[in-house]
Amino acid sequence: MTTEPEQPPLHFEFNIPEALSSGSYSNFLGVWHTAHEFTLDFAVTQPANPAQTPDGQSVTRVPCQVVARVKVPPTVLFDFLRTLNENLDQWERTFQSQSPIQPQQPPE
Repeated sequence: MTTEPEQPPLHFEFNIPEALSSGSYSNFLGVWHTAHEFTLDFAVTQPANPAQTPDGQSVTRVPCQVVARVKVPPTVLFDFLRTLNENLDQWERTFQSQSPIQPQQPPE
């Protein structure tokens, strides 16, 4: 019986190009998918204005300017969501008293 040698842990090093180093602000996320990938459109909302649908229904139109589009395979998305949730939990523990988000109470 042979045992495989233990693999050393992975250590990812991020190299950010200068053009991307300042990041992009986003206050809206659009998500859509195909059988093979999820597409995440990070966007900034623009001022809303009244509009009508083709069938005449009144709506409030909110234009969104996409600032980044990221395509992610479903297999990676699970790790992405897990990591995002862990970081959100850490953020809540650190900044909860400053959080604008109030936890919802279950209905009585």
